[in-house]
Amino acid sequence: MLHNFEPRQIHPSNDYTPDLSRSLPLSKERQALVDDILDLYSCKPSVQKVKRYTSDCVYDDQFVYANDRYKMAGHWFALPKLFKDSKNEKYQVVKNEPGLIQFRDEQSWTFKIIPKTATINALVPLSLDPSTIDSDFIQVKYHKDQANDKEHSHEDLGFSFKKWQADQVMRHMDSPEVKEFEADKRAGKEHVRQYGSGAAEGHAPTKEL
Repeated sequence: MLHNFEPRQIHPSNDYTPDLSRSLPLSKERQALVDDILDLYSCKPSVQKVKRYTSDCVYDDQFVYANDRYKMAGHWFALPKLFKDSKNEKYQVVKNEPGLIQFRDEQSWTFKIIPKTATINALVPLSLDPSTIDSDFIQVKYHKDQANDKEHSHEDLGFSFKKWQADQVMRHMDSPEVKEFEADKRAGKEHVRQYGSGAAEGHAPTKEL
Protein backbone atom coordinates (compact mmCIF):
# COMPACT_ATOMS: atom_id res chain seq x y z
CA MET A 1 0.00 0.00 0.00
CA LEU A 2 1.43 3.34 -1.05
CA HIS A 3 0.25 5.20 2.05
CA ASN A 4 2.32 2.87 4.21
CA PHE A 5 5.23 4.99 2.99
CA GLU A 6 3.82 8.18 4.46
CA PRO A 7 5.98 9.51 7.33
CA ARG A 8 3.73 11.05 10.02
CA GLN A 9 5.03 13.07 12.95
CA ILE A 10 4.40 16.30 14.82
CA HIS A 11 6.88 18.48 16.67
CA PRO A 12 6.89 20.64 19.80
CA SER A 13 7.31 23.79 17.68
CA ASN A 14 7.24 24.95 14.10
CA ASP A 15 10.84 26.20 14.18
CA TYR A 16 12.45 24.36 11.29
CA THR A 17 15.40 26.74 10.85
CA PRO A 18 18.34 24.70 9.51
CA ASP A 19 21.49 24.39 11.61
CA LEU A 20 24.26 23.63 9.13
CA SER A 21 26.70 22.58 11.85
CA ARG A 22 24.44 19.65 12.80
CA SER A 23 23.62 18.39 9.30
CA LEU A 24 24.13 14.63 8.86
CA PRO A 25 26.44 13.43 6.07
CA LEU A 26 24.98 11.58 3.08
CA SER A 27 26.44 9.10 0.62
CA LYS A 28 27.06 10.49 -2.86
CA GLU A 29 23.94 8.70 -4.17
CA ARG A 30 21.74 10.19 -1.44
CA GLN A 31 23.34 13.60 -1.81
CA ALA A 32 22.58 13.50 -5.55
CA LEU A 33 18.92 12.80 -4.72
CA VAL A 34 18.71 15.72 -2.28
CA ASP A 35 20.47 18.01 -4.80
CA ASP A 36 17.87 17.13 -7.44
CA ILE A 37 14.99 17.76 -5.01
CA LEU A 38 16.46 21.14 -4.05
CA ASP A 39 16.79 22.02 -7.75
CA LEU A 40 13.08 21.26 -8.18
CA TYR A 41 12.28 23.59 -5.29
CA SER A 42 14.54 26.20 -6.92
CA CYS A 43 12.54 26.33 -10.19
CA LYS A 44 15.04 24.19 -12.09
CA PRO A 45 12.87 21.25 -13.21
CA SER A 46 13.86 18.62 -15.76
CA VAL A 47 12.43 15.30 -16.88
CA GLN A 48 15.35 13.46 -15.28
CA LYS A 49 14.83 15.19 -11.93
CA VAL A 50 11.10 14.37 -11.91
CA LYS A 51 12.09 10.75 -12.52
CA ARG A 52 13.44 10.85 -8.97
CA TYR A 53 9.85 9.92 -8.06
CA THR A 54 8.10 6.60 -8.63
CA SER A 55 5.09 6.59 -10.95
CA ASP A 56 2.72 6.15 -7.98
CA CYS A 57 4.37 8.80 -5.78
CA VAL A 58 2.64 11.33 -3.53
CA TYR A 59 3.56 14.97 -2.94
CA ASP A 60 1.86 16.43 0.13
CA ASP A 61 2.23 19.99 1.46
CA GLN A 62 -0.04 22.68 2.92
CA PHE A 63 -1.25 23.76 -0.53
CA VAL A 64 -1.09 20.73 -2.85
CA TYR A 65 -1.79 16.99 -2.74
CA ALA A 66 -0.53 15.31 -5.93
CA ASN A 67 -0.96 11.53 -5.99
CA ASP A 68 0.93 10.41 -9.09
CA ARG A 69 4.04 11.40 -11.01
CA TYR A 70 2.02 13.10 -13.77
CA LYS A 71 0.59 15.59 -11.26
CA MET A 72 3.99 15.80 -9.61
CA ALA A 73 5.54 16.82 -12.94
CA GLY A 74 2.84 19.45 -13.43
CA HIS A 75 3.57 20.84 -9.98
CA TRP A 76 7.32 21.21 -10.51
CA PHE A 77 7.12 22.56 -14.07
CA ALA A 78 4.46 25.08 -13.00
CA LEU A 79 6.67 26.71 -10.35
CA PRO A 80 8.82 28.73 -12.83
CA LYS A 81 5.58 30.13 -14.27
CA LEU A 82 4.45 31.32 -10.83
CA PHE A 83 7.71 32.53 -9.31
CA LYS A 84 10.38 34.84 -10.68
CA ASP A 85 12.99 33.12 -8.54
CA SER A 86 13.35 30.51 -5.83
CA LYS A 87 16.57 30.11 -3.91
CA ASN A 88 17.64 27.52 -1.39
CA GLU A 89 19.23 29.47 1.43
CA LYS A 90 20.34 26.47 3.49
CA TYR A 91 19.27 23.02 4.61
CA GLN A 92 20.06 20.57 7.40
CA VAL A 93 19.75 16.80 7.08
CA VAL A 94 18.20 15.61 10.36
CA LYS A 95 17.50 11.95 9.50
CA ASN A 96 19.36 9.56 7.27
CA GLU A 97 17.73 6.15 7.61
CA PRO A 98 17.53 3.28 5.10
CA GLY A 99 14.03 4.25 3.96
CA LEU A 100 13.92 7.93 4.91
CA ILE A 101 15.85 11.15 4.36
CA GLN A 102 14.55 14.18 6.25
CA PHE A 103 15.87 17.72 6.15
CA ARG A 104 15.06 21.18 7.40
CA ASP A 105 14.81 23.56 4.47
CA GLU A 106 14.99 27.34 4.14
CA GLN A 107 13.74 28.53 0.77
CA SER A 108 13.23 32.09 -0.51
CA TRP A 109 10.43 32.56 -3.07
CA THR A 110 10.15 35.69 -5.23
CA PHE A 111 6.73 36.15 -6.80
CA LYS A 112 6.28 37.19 -10.43
CA ILE A 113 3.23 39.40 -10.09
CA ILE A 114 4.01 40.92 -6.70
CA PRO A 115 7.63 42.13 -6.28
CA LYS A 116 8.03 40.45 -2.92
CA THR A 117 10.23 37.68 -1.54
CA ALA A 118 9.00 35.29 1.15
CA THR A 119 11.40 33.03 3.07
CA ILE A 120 9.86 29.83 4.42
CA ASN A 121 11.32 27.21 6.75
CA ALA A 122 9.92 23.71 6.43
CA LEU A 123 10.56 20.10 7.38
CA VAL A 124 10.87 17.82 4.35
CA PRO A 125 10.68 14.03 4.80
CA LEU A 126 11.43 11.89 1.72
CA SER A 127 10.20 8.32 2.03
CA LEU A 128 12.32 6.22 -0.31
CA ASP A 129 11.41 3.42 -2.71
CA PRO A 130 12.85 0.23 -1.14
CA SER A 131 13.80 -1.20 -4.53
CA THR A 132 16.12 1.75 -5.26
CA ILE A 133 17.73 2.61 -1.91
CA ASP A 134 20.91 0.71 -2.82
CA SER A 135 21.05 1.90 -6.43
CA ASP A 136 22.81 4.81 -8.12
CA PHE A 137 19.45 6.50 -8.79
CA ILE A 138 17.35 6.56 -5.62
CA GLN A 139 13.64 7.33 -6.03
CA VAL A 140 11.02 8.83 -3.71
CA LYS A 141 7.65 7.26 -2.86
CA TYR A 142 6.23 9.95 -0.58
CA HIS A 143 7.42 13.56 -0.41
CA LYS A 144 6.00 15.66 2.40
CA ASP A 145 6.56 19.34 3.18
CA GLN A 146 5.55 20.46 6.70
CA ALA A 147 5.63 24.13 7.60
CA ASN A 148 4.03 24.01 11.05
CA ASP A 149 3.99 21.78 14.12
CA LYS A 150 0.91 19.81 13.02
CA GLU A 151 0.63 17.06 10.45
CA HIS A 152 -1.55 17.24 7.32
CA SER A 153 -5.05 15.99 8.21
CA HIS A 154 -6.18 14.68 4.78
CA GLU A 155 -9.77 15.69 5.38
CA ASP A 156 -12.14 18.69 5.46
CA LEU A 157 -12.39 21.47 2.88
CA GLY A 158 -8.69 22.28 3.14
CA PHE A 159 -7.71 18.87 1.84
CA SER A 160 -10.34 19.02 -0.92
CA PHE A 161 -8.79 22.32 -2.01
CA LYS A 162 -5.31 20.77 -2.09
CA LYS A 163 -6.51 18.00 -4.42
CA TRP A 164 -8.47 20.48 -6.54
CA GLN A 165 -5.43 22.70 -6.87
CA ALA A 166 -3.26 19.83 -8.11
CA ASP A 167 -5.91 18.94 -10.70
CA GLN A 168 -6.25 22.56 -11.84
CA VAL A 169 -2.52 22.86 -12.43
CA MET A 170 -2.67 19.90 -14.81
CA ARG A 171 -5.41 21.57 -16.85
CA HIS A 172 -3.00 24.36 -17.74
CA MET A 173 0.19 22.34 -18.20
CA ASP A 174 0.63 21.10 -21.76
CA SER A 175 4.42 21.18 -22.02
CA PRO A 176 6.20 18.23 -23.67
CA GLU A 177 8.13 17.65 -20.44
CA VAL A 178 4.92 17.06 -18.47
CA LYS A 179 3.48 14.88 -21.25
CA GLU A 180 6.46 12.55 -20.71
CA PHE A 181 4.65 11.38 -17.56
CA GLU A 182 1.09 11.20 -18.87
CA ALA A 183 0.96 7.41 -18.54
CA ASP A 184 1.57 7.78 -14.79
CA LYS A 185 -1.79 9.44 -14.12
CA ARG A 186 -3.34 6.00 -13.61
CA ALA A 187 -0.61 4.74 -11.28
CA GLY A 188 -1.16 3.49 -7.76
CA LYS A 189 -4.44 5.18 -6.90
CA GLU A 190 -5.79 4.21 -3.49
CA HIS A 191 -8.10 5.60 -0.84
CA VAL A 192 -6.54 8.51 1.05
CA ARG A 193 -6.16 7.88 4.77
CA GLN A 194 -7.62 10.44 7.15
CA TYR A 195 -6.12 11.49 10.48
CA GLY A 196 -8.45 13.92 12.19
CA SER A 197 -6.87 17.25 13.09
CA GLY A 198 -3.34 16.12 12.26
CA ALA A 199 -2.33 16.33 15.92
CA ALA A 200 -1.18 13.42 18.10
CA GLU A 201 -4.59 11.72 18.12
CA GLY A 202 -4.29 11.37 14.35
CA HIS A 203 -1.54 8.73 14.55
CA ALA A 204 1.22 11.35 14.33
CA PRO A 205 3.66 10.80 17.21
CA THR A 206 5.59 13.72 18.65
CA LYS A 207 9.26 13.57 17.71
CA GLU A 208 12.22 15.77 18.48
CA LEU A 209 14.67 16.59 15.72
